[in-house]
Amino acid sequence: MLDQLNQEDRLRLLRFVCSFAWADLEVQGTERDFVGQLVVRLGLNEKESAQVEAWLDKPPRAEDVDPQDIPRAHRKLFLDAARAIIMADGSVEENELENLLLFEQLLQD
Repeated sequence: MLDQLNQEDRLRLLRFVCSFAWADLEVQGTERDFVGQLVVRLGLNEKESAQVEAWLDKPPRAEDVDPQDIPRAHRKLFLDAARAIIMADGSVEENELENLLLFEQLLQD
């Protein structure tokens, strides 16, 4: 399914994943590893990879992660990726779970 994403959607996916990595206000090493693996799987170029690193150092702006911008055909993929990143560090904080549930609700509209 990842190979069906165009360049814009690949970056959009990583922007959302990085925002979920920040849900507990700290990006763990395992979350960075997860994002790095996703960058490789998506085949991002150097400039795109640098942008993703910037999102891991400072979270994406809230207005740049609007669930309504996600194409309907890719919503399950985005939700699955959000689930995976919050579980990457082996523990799910309450605020991470709340954000995930809200994200899921917003994608169903």
